[in-house]
Amino acid sequence: MSIKYRKDHIPKGTANNRRPGIAMQATTITIHNTGNQSSSAANERGWLTNPTNNRQASFHIAIDEREAVECIPLNENAWHAGDGSVVSSGNRTSIGIEICESGNYAQTLENAVDLVAKMLKERGWGVDRLKRHYDWSRKICPRLMYDGGSWTGWDLFKAAVIAKLDLTYNNKEDEAMEKANVIVNGKKIKDGVLINGETFVPLRAVGESIGAKISWNNQIKTATLDTQ
Repeated sequence: MSIKYRKDHIPKGTANNRRPGIAMQATTITIHNTGNQSSSAANERGWLTNPTNNRQASFHIAIDEREAVECIPLNENAWHAGDGSVVSSGNRTSIGIEICESGNYAQTLENAVDLVAKMLKERGWGVDRLKRHYDWSRKICPRLMYDGGSWTGWDLFKAAVIAKLDLTYNNKEDEAMEKANVIVNGKKIKDGVLINGETFVPLRAVGESIGAKISWNNQIKTATLDTQ
């Protein structure tokens, strides 16, 4: 992973039981959006110990366009899934990753793909171990991966992770996802993924292959590819 990964654990005893210190052997990774368009990973870490914060909610990692910050050890639980404290809950079995919405969101997503792929590979897991916040408590989160009743953004995120892992994926909940070779102007670029008969490929990979400028407008959630 090319971005900085640092540990800045909140203390045990932090207000509102945000770091209860309950041992956890994670079986999944849960993806969130922060819901805050002006907050960085460092700010999200700071919010966990901000005295004005009266929420019990917490998470393991926050990631933005520049860095990833580990706020709670990955072998302890955090309160991020919204499904209670029983031993089988997401709060007790899953590593929570908050994807920041500020700044260059396209770059932040790339960083998140890199981080998640690395974590899956280290654990010998596939993308079947990835969860949305929605999967635990039906909250529409990660909200920027949801659009008009469809989780297309979530499918694209998983596809990007698959491409990074160089794996194929198939389970009972999703149609088969297979790696697809992508060639632009006779040159092979980063692999795409087939989802339900359509080929998905990272926009940045296509843009860079033709010398285009890629930009992201976070306010209107729009990626632009410009060849002029």
